[in-house]
Amino acid sequence: MNALPALIRLGFDTGRLGFTLRTCFAACLALLVARALGLEHPQWSAMTVFASAQPARNMLVEKAFFRGVGTLVGTAVGVLLMLLSGGQPLPVMLGLALWVGLCAFAGNLLRGFVSYGALIAGFSAAMVVLLDIGHPDHILLLAADRLLTVLTGILTALVVGLLLAPKEGEDAVASEARQLAIRVLRQLTTLLSGTKPGAEEQRQILRQLALLDEALEPHGAGSLRSRRSARSIRSLISALVSTLVWLRAAPDTLRVEPVRQLLAQAADALEAGAPVAEVLPLLERAADLSAEHPPLQDAILRLEAAAKERVGVSDGEVRPARIEHPVILHRDWVGARQAALRAGGIMLGLGTIWVVTGWQAGALLLLGTSVMVTLFSTWENPALIMRKVLVGQACGALAALACRWLVWPLATSELELVLMLMPFIMLGALPMAHRRTMLGSIDYCMALLLLSQPALPLKGDLASTVFTALAVVSAPFLTLIAFRTIFPTDARQRLQVLAGMMLKELQDLCSAPEAALRAATWRARLNHRLLRLVRLSQQAGERVGTAEDGGVAVFAVGMAVLRLRAMLAEADLAPATTHAVRLALARIANATQQPARAVQALDELAGRFDEIGRGEAESMRAASRALAAQASFFTQSGAAVSAG
Repeated sequence: MNALPALIRLGFDTGRLGFTLRTCFAACLALLVARALGLEHPQWSAMTVFASAQPARNMLVEKAFFRGVGTLVGTAVGVLLMLLSGGQPLPVMLGLALWVGLCAFAGNLLRGFVSYGALIAGFSAAMVVLLDIGHPDHILLLAADRLLTVLTGILTALVVGLLLAPKEGEDAVASEARQLAIRVLRQLTTLLSGTKPGAEEQRQILRQLALLDEALEPHGAGSLRSRRSARSIRSLISALVSTLVWLRAAPDTLRVEPVRQLLAQAADALEAGAPVAEVLPLLERAADLSAEHPPLQDAILRLEAAAKERVGVSDGEVRPARIEHPVILHRDWVGARQAALRAGGIMLGLGTIWVVTGWQAGALLLLGTSVMVTLFSTWENPALIMRKVLVGQACGALAALACRWLVWPLATSELELVLMLMPFIMLGALPMAHRRTMLGSIDYCMALLLLSQPALPLKGDLASTVFTALAVVSAPFLTLIAFRTIFPTDARQRLQVLAGMMLKELQDLCSAPEAALRAATWRARLNHRLLRLVRLSQQAGERVGTAEDGGVAVFAVGMAVLRLRAMLAEADLAPATTHAVRLALARIANATQQPARAVQALDELAGRFDEIGRGEAESMRAASRALAAQASFFTQSGAAVSAG
């Protein structure tokens, strides 16, 4: 009874400890099953368990599925490389470098477990090619053995996980979305009562929305219903972000009592746990009554549309959600291109050394590098995690040497080899559950298993096994150097690139005549980019409000640009007004160089619109205020715009 407090005091995450013990047990079971099936490398099945493990069932099912798909694709590519090259090292190495680079590119563009599947396809091909380079005539049998080995690990992880793992509680994510919607509605009611809501509260809501968006990938895993739920919540998040952006630049004197009362009733109903369907009529009436204030009406209409989409997957409804607004996610094209060049380049360099020297252990070095240079490229700070991976693999290599030379010589059968390896595997559960060592500790198990072939007779002398262990540990060391020197990447660098992408797209909007036709697409993508900007600013340790306020300003200016583009499409627009709009667009496009001139152009447009009775004046003033307040964000990101 007193063990849990003692473990907590020692730094263990007791909730995670059950998961790590379950995972290590499943790895031992997979090792036994693979050995019973007569597979050549049963330890690969145990490694697959560690790679597939997830703490909740829905995440486990989806990860296992995409790992299986990635393995199938990668194995097929590996076989094709061997058949086309005839097993010659040079063409094999060139083809493998190209394939790993392409998979790194795809993995950095995609998200969640789909991204994981793309990365798996990269090093699955390497697993087939590099371990079988001397047997091109048996490639189909060897590839089938590799595939069965991995699938055995996947199925074992699935069975153990489905029997013992808890189901992910989706109510937590949906409840958080509801609470944030209530807070945004309260912000609206405060504004409509004649009081300007606090900017700090809006920043806090935006930061929590960014965290919620990050949690949606695991929430949407495992079933079509979960995926629809995640998509509808993402639509709600997008509507809430749009509302927060408008609130930041809304006029201080706006007072619309009937609308305020309806929104207050909607917030009260949500807080009392009312079904979303009961809140819809309140939002519909509020939208009707706000017709004289187009920006306010637009914000309420978006909230109403998001609520309609939630009805299909909440409150026990059986009909699917109807997505009225696009959900478009940010794609890091710059990071993907850099990851591809980095992965392909290091594979090409190490592969050349391997081909020229004929170093036998070089295949293991290349295999380990192909895993790490792809899998960890999607992390916000890959160099930081690689230091922990290096420590974990070094410990795993030492454990493998201890097992090989101190324990295995006592074995009299291959079954005993497998059983003797299991305590070393189970030992990994402790560092995997400790707060200081959980990052990188799984690599202890990976290196241990990679270096432990439970087959008699035992092969190699002490010097050769030590040399092989050093080759395995060299992979994270060289990958660490690559992440530090080839397109160095961390949260701050990703933040700068993302800010540049947002401003570059703003420039493109200013010069694109068809911008008004893709307003919904642009708005949805910028919503998600703003959330990523907020999250990256937190991870980079930026001063609170700096990046998010800049992102909000880009959004506000972008909305003004879309309204101006829509005006230019009007057939009866006066020539003088057309000229003024085009001038303003040109100056906004140059806002990274001369923000003051863009502010002046927006103010002049607002005055002109007031004179001719155009409702766009309020949007122009909001954009002007946002740009003036965040001029430094625009100018400091100018270099990133040019680079993009």
